[in-house]
Amino acid sequence: MDIKIKRIHFIGIGGIGISALAKFLRAQGVEISGSDIAEGCVTKELRAMGINVAIPHSKEAICGQDLVIHSAIIKEDNVEVQEAKRQNIPVLSRKESLKMILGNKEVFAVAGAHGKSTTTAILSAILKDASALIGAESKEFHSNTRAISGNRVVFEADESDKSFLECNPTCAIVTNAEPEHMETYGHDLAQFHRAYEQFLRLAKICIINAEDSFLSTLGDLGNLCVRFYPSKDLRKIRYLVENGIPKTHFELVNNGKDYGEFNVYGLGEHIAIDAALAILAAAQILPLNEIRKNIQDYCGIKKRFDILTSGKCVIIDDYAHHPTEIAATLKAVKKYQDLTDNQKIIVIWQPHKYSRVQDNLEGFVQCFEGVDSLVILPVFSAGESEIAVDFATLFARYNPIFADNVERDGDALRLIKDAQCIERLESGILIGFNAGNLTYALRGGI
Repeated sequence: MDIKIKRIHFIGIGGIGISALAKFLRAQGVEISGSDIAEGCVTKELRAMGINVAIPHSKEAICGQDLVIHSAIIKEDNVEVQEAKRQNIPVLSRKESLKMILGNKEVFAVAGAHGKSTTTAILSAILKDASALIGAESKEFHSNTRAISGNRVVFEADESDKSFLECNPTCAIVTNAEPEHMETYGHDLAQFHRAYEQFLRLAKICIINAEDSFLSTLGDLGNLCVRFYPSKDLRKIRYLVENGIPKTHFELVNNGKDYGEFNVYGLGEHIAIDAALAILAAAQILPLNEIRKNIQDYCGIKKRFDILTSGKCVIIDDYAHHPTEIAATLKAVKKYQDLTDNQKIIVIWQPHKYSRVQDNLEGFVQCFEGVDSLVILPVFSAGESEIAVDFATLFARYNPIFADNVERDGDALRLIKDAQCIERLESGILIGFNAGNLTYALRGGI
């Protein structure tokens, strides 16, 4: 990064991606300030670190900084963007800033439609000398960021705005390339796939799930490419719950090399796949005995099979908001059910974005097969215009319960409809699937 840039202001600093960059640059010695439209847990954390955060946006927050960086949702007419331009301060989007911030770093970049946060967090646990910028909160270091002044960075790369093409990957890891955020690519699958191939070609080393329908078609990428085949490379997978802690045990073999046995926090084949990709990436620079030891420090990430209560009523918060993710997580829930003798599985689904529901409607209809009860909440629109969806007819096979919201009641949940409690859920495995605000209700408003 340009050594002349000593003061940076972040607009929308409460966002998960922007806050990670702010914390990272602060560790590099840059003076950071920021602003957001409202107070939240991230802005409070930043203030506790000594970062000046203005709430709400205000032109007074712009006071001669060397650079202004803003999140994707900030528009040209934002008062701080306008003031920065009036003061002739350069203004960059988060996407535009990545090449400058990561340009001289050794970046281990993780991309994919599903599993990239988990894979990034596992790799961060293994690579102790690396900064970590994750799109979720790691329970290992209780933050979305581990900021170290060194040159190595583990980075969760984002395909939603093509910013993964700007992150200067030394090692590119792709968990899968299932179509998602297609509006960015003009709903053109070929363009979407070309972006992933370009991302992989940018790196000296790439680690790919070679059983993904697109990644399996890739030939020579002009670099060292480690192709991982889950169905044959993962062996002797078994699951256990020790003192309430879920773990997946497996053996890893790749391209004729036996990597040995590993235990990783979490349940499910998808956890083993994410861990294996992280192990294969780390093995490019670390001995296996160190990887095997360090991976034990991974203890999950917030909102990914996040067990909030245990006992008669198990409440789990999960970020899954795509049919593939929901189906994979439900397989893990059923394993957890077998290991803990819980009698029923109750899903509370808060659909995320009308466009996603519409684009994946058949997948959503199918992915809840085998659950004992399905509760459907209103769509969390994320600012989109409403699209009519007949949930009652489409999901009739599940005899769903429709509620307006959920309230935490001790170690139970209350379903609220028209301001009245229509049912109290106090036993079984209650899992909330959401990328919206259901997470706060499941945690009692925290």
